[in-house]
Amino acid sequence: MNEFISLNHGSGSRQAHDLIMELFVKSFEMSLPLTDSAVLKNNGFTFAFTTDSYVVDPLFFPGGNIGKLAVCGTVNDLSVSGAIPQYISASFIIEEGFPLSELEAIVVTMAEEAERAGVRIVTGDTKVVGKGKCDRLFITTAGTGLLKPGFENIGSGKMICPGDKLIVNGTLGDHAIAVLGARNSLSFSSPVISDCTSLNGMIQSVLGECGNVHFMRDLTRGGLSAVLYELAQLSGMGITVDEASVPVDDPVRGLCEVLGFDPFNLANEGKVLIVAGEDDHEKILGILRSHPLGKKSALIGEIAEVNKGEILLNTFTGGKRILDIPSGIQLPRIC
Repeated sequence: MNEFISLNHGSGSRQAHDLIMELFVKSFEMSLPLTDSAVLKNNGFTFAFTTDSYVVDPLFFPGGNIGKLAVCGTVNDLSVSGAIPQYISASFIIEEGFPLSELEAIVVTMAEEAERAGVRIVTGDTKVVGKGKCDRLFITTAGTGLLKPGFENIGSGKMICPGDKLIVNGTLGDHAIAVLGARNSLSFSSPVISDCTSLNGMIQSVLGECGNVHFMRDLTRGGLSAVLYELAQLSGMGITVDEASVPVDDPVRGLCEVLGFDPFNLANEGKVLIVAGEDDHEKILGILRSHPLGKKSALIGEIAEVNKGEILLNTFTGGKRILDIPSGIQLPRIC
């Protein structure tokens, strides 16, 4: 491990993975595999518990702000673990001199998103630090949700089987490019709006009708690449992905080509990877495409028994290459 922390350690890249495994997991004696929410059992109840911090720059971006991001991120972490989100805490670290009008706008957005998602913000904390001691505003949230029997292992990868199909509910990279555009005052020929949204309603629609969902993860830091890498390590199986099947909107793809970004590595805040049994993927695609948040859902690949532990990408040009977890940071302070 490096002697000093760098921005790479917070990017969802290989360095972030190594920091988590070599320091936090070891010191806290955390159970493996790690999932977006801890699944806990007590007195006959099973519930999910998650926490996250939000440091996005800028605080306001097309499609949302740090407050909406905090609620949606917590709701989605619980949802992809198979849980029904219920309660959230919210902690604010505010820099001296921060405009009260902006704080009010952020808090109102949080309340509106919580109501839309059907969750309650029930507790929290506020700290104010001196000018220059934090970058305007940081928010930390935690959340809990109940798990129905049969959904306990959706986040663990234990149920993955050869032939399982990989599905995403829409286009990649919208959030990262929207934040980048707001940060650098970029103009696009077509507007790029963050996909920041709560996915629990859509996910519950899928789980309510399909009992053959084997894995879910939201595609946040590190994007699709990081989740596919994690899935390959968890399952010990190979993954095949068709690059041409992965949905990316033209403005995002165009900017990626100009700046050298890979859409597979970009953060999203309203996208989920669903791995489902071979016989259920068409039904799941139908449910997703009938939902406002899944109209551009696509089948992008499958679980294979070859190339175990690796992701094989069938490229646009007809070639093949190994897709790896990104090393280093592409865009800092994205969530």
